[in-house]
Parts: sequence; structure tokens; C-alpha cells
Amino acid sequence: MNKDWHSDHFCCWQCDTALTGQRYILRDDHPYCIKCYEDVFANQCDECGKPIGIDSKDLSYKEKHWHEDCFLCNMCKISLVDKPFGSKNDRIFCSNCYDQAFATRCDGCNEIFRAGMKKMEYKGKQWHDKCFCCALCKSPIGTKSFIPKNEEVYCATCYEEKFATRCSKCRKVITTGGVTYKNEPWHRECFCCTNCNASLAGQRFTSKDEKPYCANCYGELFAKRCNACVKPITGIGGAKFISFEDRHWHNDCFICAQCTTTLVGKGFITDGPDILCPDCAKARLMAANA
Repeated sequence: MNKDWHSDHFCCWQCDTALTGQRYILRDDHPYCIKCYEDVFANQCDECGKPIGIDSKDLSYKEKHWHEDCFLCNMCKISLVDKPFGSKNDRIFCSNCYDQAFATRCDGCNEIFRAGMKKMEYKGKQWHDKCFCCALCKSPIGTKSFIPKNEEVYCATCYEEKFATRCSKCRKVITTGGVTYKNEPWHRECFCCTNCNASLAGQRFTSKDEKPYCANCYGELFAKRCNACVKPITGIGGAKFISFEDRHWHNDCFICAQCTTTLVGKGFITDGPDILCPDCAKARLMAANA
């Protein structure tokens, strides 16, 4: 210490025990015997609770200290000296035990994410790059677009194949502008009259035997015909008609054959193919009997 002492004056700064010929520790320019130094300055081992003496290695991490023999994994008890380790809740673990106990796991294979691994994340879930796959074709999605459905993800092609709406006629996917008929989807261009193939999208139509027909085709193929004008009576658009026995008329055609007065809502008399108002029928009867 570059100072001169009587041999009986060179003493421990703490207990005054003579240090001549003894081992001592210098601390803040003061000498201490081994016992006093360990009692006053030695760190306590976080594992065994005993002081870490000057003859032991003092291993420290985040204000915690261990004997070399006490610096062990909290789970498997392997020595962590000169090995990578992790800390959790004030405990230390070897890298394997730390990964098994605390590392984030893949939602696909349940294996851990190790350092350097790619991690794909979506809505709170995480996957290895190779595990982030389409639920149908199992191909890795990577950075390609995907569509979620019922907690699973699908590549665009498989989603379209499995879930997309398809036309009832051509079975191709409907992307825009579809039409619904009888709770079934159709392309606008595929929703056509069964007879003439004219598009029915946005047009008046009716059905026969579950098949759609435009108004003209339905009238020509299936409708009753007016006894007066012989044109089809379709009823489309709320058009009214009158039936009597096996004959039918449009409302506008239901008129007296002689005076052409409308007979809708009025009494009438038939004379062969003709329908007559009561006055004309009476006049025709009188003329016949004259």
C-alpha cells in the first residue's frame, strides 16, 4: 500500500486483528481480514442463501448473485455457466427449458418459435411460415392474399372453389351482378327465358313447372286466349280477365257484341258465341220472333 506500519499496527479495519503474514482484502484503501470482508461485503447466493466467499466465483445477473455451483437451470438443474439462459419471474432457465415453458407456440403445429424463425400473425394467432397454409389445399400462403372463414384461412383459389356463390345454370362463380330466383343464384346473362333465351334480368316474367318464361313466350305457350281478340290472357302486371264456362275475355274485350257497351260488373246474356247486354238481347229476341 506504499505505506509503512509496525507489524502489530497492520490490522483489519473492521476487527483490528493483525494482518501481518495473513491474507487480506483491500477495500476503499482499507485492509480487511477474510472473515470481516466476507461478513461485510460478500454477496449472498440467490440459490443457497450463503455468502459468496472470496475463494468462490460470484456469478451475477440483474442484481442477483450465485455461487458457480448454484448457477443452475430452475427446471432441469443443468449448470448455466458459460451457456445461454433466459429469465422469467426472477428465475433462470436454460434455453431449452425456457423455450418449452415460455416461448410462443405456433397455432398450427404447437411447436415453439425459435430465434430467427419467420412468424406469420393474424388476429392474435401466430404460425411458422411453413404452417401458415390454406385449410383446403395445404399450400403455404406466405405473403400471398388469403381469406379467413370459420377460424381457418384459405388461399383465394380454394376459397372461391369451396365458398363462392355459383350460377345455377353455368356453375361458374358469380362475382358481380347476380340474380336470385327460387332461392338460387344466377348470372344476369344466364337467367333467361326457357323458350326464347331472352334475358329476364329486370324484365317481367312468370314460371311454369319451376321454369321461367318471358311474358310473350308464356302467353303463347300456356295462357288462355281471349274469346274476343284471341290474344293470350297472361294476368301479368295485374291485368284482369273474366271467365264464363269454358270461355275467357280480357276485361276490355268483355263487351256487348251489338252495342259494344262494357259488361264488366253487369248482367249479360249469351247468344251462341256472342255475349249481349240485357237490352240488346231483348231486342234481338223480339226481332227473331217478329
